[in-house]
Amino acid sequence: MDDNKKNNNLEEISGILNQMLDIENKEETEDERNILPMIPLRGLGLLPKMVLHFDVGREKSVKALESAMISNQHIFLTSQKDEDVEEPDIDDYYSVGVIARIKQMLKLQGDTIRILVEGISRARITELVSEEPYLKCAVEEMAETVPDSESPEFLALKRNVENNFEKYAELTRRVNGDTIGSVKEIGSPSVFADVLASHLNIKLEEKQELLETVDVQERLEKISSILVREIEILKIEQDISAKVKSQVNQNQKEYYLREQMKAIQGELGMDEDLESEQAEWLRQLNELKLEEKTHQKIEKEIKRFGKMQPMSAESTVARTYIETILSLPWNKSSDSEPDLKRAEEVLEEDHFGLEKVKERILEYIAVMKLTDSLKGPILCLVGPPGVGKTSIARSIARSLNREFFRMSLGGVRDEAEIRGHRRTYIGAIPGRVIAGIRDAGTNNPVFLFDEVDKIGADYKGDPASALLEVLDPEQNRDYTDHYLEVPFDLSKVMFITTANTTDTIPRPLLDRMEVIQISGYTEEEKLAIADRYLIPKKVSEHGLTEDDISITDDAVRSLVNYYTRESGVRNLEREISNLCRKTARKKVSGESGRITVTSENITDFLGKKKYHYDIIEGKTEIGVTTGMAWTVVGGDTLFIEAAVLPGTGKLVLTGQLGDVMQESAKAAQSYIRSVADELGIEEDFYKNRDIHIHIPEGATPKDGPSAGVTMCTAMVSALTQIPARKDISMTGEITLTGKVLPVGGIKEKVLAAHRAGIRKILLPAENASDIDDIHEDVRNEIEFVLISNAREAFEQVLVK
Repeated sequence: MDDNKKNNNLEEISGILNQMLDIENKEETEDERNILPMIPLRGLGLLPKMVLHFDVGREKSVKALESAMISNQHIFLTSQKDEDVEEPDIDDYYSVGVIARIKQMLKLQGDTIRILVEGISRARITELVSEEPYLKCAVEEMAETVPDSESPEFLALKRNVENNFEKYAELTRRVNGDTIGSVKEIGSPSVFADVLASHLNIKLEEKQELLETVDVQERLEKISSILVREIEILKIEQDISAKVKSQVNQNQKEYYLREQMKAIQGELGMDEDLESEQAEWLRQLNELKLEEKTHQKIEKEIKRFGKMQPMSAESTVARTYIETILSLPWNKSSDSEPDLKRAEEVLEEDHFGLEKVKERILEYIAVMKLTDSLKGPILCLVGPPGVGKTSIARSIARSLNREFFRMSLGGVRDEAEIRGHRRTYIGAIPGRVIAGIRDAGTNNPVFLFDEVDKIGADYKGDPASALLEVLDPEQNRDYTDHYLEVPFDLSKVMFITTANTTDTIPRPLLDRMEVIQISGYTEEEKLAIADRYLIPKKVSEHGLTEDDISITDDAVRSLVNYYTRESGVRNLEREISNLCRKTARKKVSGESGRITVTSENITDFLGKKKYHYDIIEGKTEIGVTTGMAWTVVGGDTLFIEAAVLPGTGKLVLTGQLGDVMQESAKAAQSYIRSVADELGIEEDFYKNRDIHIHIPEGATPKDGPSAGVTMCTAMVSALTQIPARKDISMTGEITLTGKVLPVGGIKEKVLAAHRAGIRKILLPAENASDIDDIHEDVRNEIEFVLISNAREAFEQVLVK
């Protein structure tokens, strides 16, 4: 009990001591703030909460500043009544000022010091304590009369002041929007009034009057009156400025400037050249007879060019722009009346075969002749490399007697390649579409977009999207290039595109085009093309004649079968060039006589054979079947190998097979399990046997469902140990019930099998109509068997 009393007494004593220390510290602080160093300001006024920077140079002011920095950085600032007084006494400055805190000091050249201060509160001088070595005075803070901030009178006054301050800021343009917003958010009426007053451009006397007004509502009323007055003054100033400007005669000004320009250009010897060039441009513009808006814009650019300095960079940009505009064939067209007979003759002369393609092109030209319009779908020629897509487009231009322009889209990733660059960029040029029209020289050329399936996209834009407007007949009448900035009519241009596949063409772009499939050539067609076109062309290009070299038909067949593997004739043309080069070398070396290339001596010219197509007819092998595949370069044959090994029922797939192909193999395995008993296969083979399916050329990715029936047949052969015929090729998608579904690319696949020496092919029954598309020579040499179920394939391929 006694211990508790002692503890309570100690706590009471400790509390009393702390209170005494707080009172003492408070008194010391008050003493420090009551007597402060003073600096009279010349031509400046400070308000509470206002931040101000000024230079201090007078000796007393510098010493007062040093004293303030030593103590608590507080200083008393008041304004001089007359800023010209160098050594002011008590009557030369106002008794009401501001207690401020020194925030920053910066020593300038000489004895001058630049300081940054922030006003804390209003204060009045009660006594001038000393004048040496610096001014020191006793001050007392002035109590303010603060109104009720929620009273209707004050709210109305504040809103009125805010509205007038916004008008003032808009007229004077010295106060930004952020400042207006921050002022509105101030909650304290006193601080709101002082901050508002600090942004007003008013006389020092008026600012001092606001400082001395301690009644906040009265201070706001004075600020409101000042704002109204300043707004009226600013409006009058604007009216006067507008009237002065309107009094200047624009025509006289232009006349004066033009005369000066003529004089300068005359001294430089450029006056006649510029004037004559400008006149020539205006003459060319009038001859073009453009639409009114386009004419006015170009005319404005020409006149603007006349006012520029000839040696300036802007003048060069304007000159390039005007010359580009005037060089475009706005109304110049080729005299091309669609002639169906001539078009047919040209197509037959330039291309062998391709009957369906020629027929579709002639139909297109016939419609053009009847409608006298090109409005309609854009032709898209799709086929493997080397089949003549680009040359067909060139032949179309020749048959129509039109100019031809080819633009390759392979690797194009910048939208500006199509639409052009805006003139704000250095080195800006029009897009390749407009540049192609300009180079063609007419507004109705045949324009070929080559390799449209290889167009790309990145951070610079999507060129395919830019092509949408170009290829859309409903939009390209007013096509606007970024560089030209005026519409150009592309509706008369015949656009043709080429691609190897439609899979990579964006859907919206493909929707605007009519696809014409161009399949690969047969061996007979390649032979005819080589005799009629390639051999004469290459012999002439290499400086030879028919007396120097002769290539027999058997030699051409050897080139087709053993030195090239393609749907087109590009590599065939390359190998013929190789033969011509070797002949040319022998001729230059002094060998005389005609060189004849045959199938027997072709290896002497080209070396060993690169490809081997021949399959031994009737050869069989367990677990190996022959399938057919479609690729972007045409068709191809492939062997599918299946092996059954002891294991745990795994299905191993190798040869870079895609997801779809792997699923086909799994579906085939499931079908075999469902009919294992009927096929004489152990019902539990999937438990203790692993099946490994491999497709050679493992470095080449493969995918698609068309090898389903082929893989199924190979697995059955391996499981039953029944040999399969490799001279029979097959294709078709398989289902879990063993049905064989139709697939695509039949013509290319059959041509590839024919090249490989296969003479019997199994096709899905629903692909029967595709057989008619195959060339008659190939069709007559192959036995086609239509199957609808995998069992039918087993019966044809498995040798019992």
